[in-house]
Amino acid sequence: MNKRAVYSIVAITIMVGLYIYDYFLDEEIKAEVVNEGKIPKYDTNEFFLPSSTTGQIVHHNGYSLSYSEPHEQAEWVAYELKKSHLSNTNHKRPYFEIDHTIKTGAASWRNYKNSGYDRGHLCPAGDRRYTKKAHDETFLTSNISPQEHRFNSGIWNRLEQKVRYWARKYDGVFVVTGGVLKGRMKTIGKEEVSVPNQFYKVLIDNNTGETKMIGFLMRHKDSRKPLYEFVVPVDTIEKLTGIDFFPELEDSVENKLEASGSYKDWSF
Repeated sequence: MNKRAVYSIVAITIMVGLYIYDYFLDEEIKAEVVNEGKIPKYDTNEFFLPSSTTGQIVHHNGYSLSYSEPHEQAEWVAYELKKSHLSNTNHKRPYFEIDHTIKTGAASWRNYKNSGYDRGHLCPAGDRRYTKKAHDETFLTSNISPQEHRFNSGIWNRLEQKVRYWARKYDGVFVVTGGVLKGRMKTIGKEEVSVPNQFYKVLIDNNTGETKMIGFLMRHKDSRKPLYEFVVPVDTIEKLTGIDFFPELEDSVENKLEASGSYKDWSF
């Protein structure tokens, strides 16, 4: 065997070795990122976290979520919105990024391109303006769901603003939100991201002496109706989604609050 052939074999062997090394190193880094997402963060209020029907709960610094692989989005996103979180600071809007903490692989933002749907935030960027890092974290793809633009910028935006009003008035609320991932739905993109027919938002306030809860359920279309017309018992949303929203609450308190469709304790 001549020297040139030997050099070629050695070069190929080195290249294969480097490829194998990089592959396993990359897999190790991926595993570390996924494991980091499993750890509750400093601001994670685990007491109010809902159950997961998917078994895939991920904790970021500013919110937690339960990811549904069949629908390529979160079945819920949960976070505490404190009065101290509210800020008028305007951060530069970043690009959307794939959430690598999702073990099964989060959907790409490219699924939304030319789909006719907005990349609708579940935890709004406007609720996380208190630092640039918290703001930018809301642009992970695990925190978005396909939303019609008029819905996203209309009735849904009005509800998000009302949540901020309550956070200021009641010195903080805990928020759980998502699309109802049930029934026949359209899909977008190569990864077939589901387009929910309905969206929900559930709030609990435990800061004003007496615990109170309220649930909203909206069809995925814009509306000029007042927000209180979308109030439903949290039980209704639980039956639709299969999610147990506040399992850590004492049963008697949980059952009473979730069965009520009253909004009299919340100022509209």
